[in-house]
Amino acid sequence: METKFEMSMMGELNFFLGLQFNPKELHFNAVKRILRYLKGTPNLGLWYPKDSRFDLTAFTDVDHAECKLDRKSTSGSCQFIGDKLVSWTTKKQNCVSTSTVEAEYVAAARCCSQVLWMKTQLRDFGYNFKRIPIYCDSKSAITITANPVHHSKTKHIYVRYHFIKDHVGKGDIEMHFVQTDFQLADLFTKSLDEKRFQFLISKLGMLSS
Repeated sequence: METKFEMSMMGELNFFLGLQFNPKELHFNAVKRILRYLKGTPNLGLWYPKDSRFDLTAFTDVDHAECKLDRKSTSGSCQFIGDKLVSWTTKKQNCVSTSTVEAEYVAAARCCSQVLWMKTQLRDFGYNFKRIPIYCDSKSAITITANPVHHSKTKHIYVRYHFIKDHVGKGDIEMHFVQTDFQLADLFTKSLDEKRFQFLISKLGMLSS
């Protein structure tokens, strides 16, 4: 089955939406990037062969304080069944993160929430997953998820994001470090040069018809 989808430059899109009442040159430039992407990728799509593996994995990433208006960070994540992309998201965080580690931790918590929802849905079809790997390029954020004690430096992080620690402790998920060069969720958080962009969409399983 092949499905086409538009992975427009979501960082710029989030930046643009909600500010239509007072557009500026930087918003216009963001829209031009989106339109250039759409023009250059009309034939891209995802291909799901029937003999694909059926293990669940995820990647999470963030751009820290990149919004020039409110300095909020944008979380990005993508989930795979086997090596095929089945879910992806990009969303501006609700709070201003005081550090890259905090922003990465919040993004990981959002990704964990999506993974747990997918785990529940797949259980209805007879698939039971434990220790689902989530790949993150911040060793410090991974350390926080594995630490059962709330460190003084994490007290200011909203309590609702700490549920990820509980699920790491239960063995529902596992946090793994991945080098930034192989962080597939990069595509959902920041603008990239053409070489990096082409590399990532190939790793996401996008093919041209």
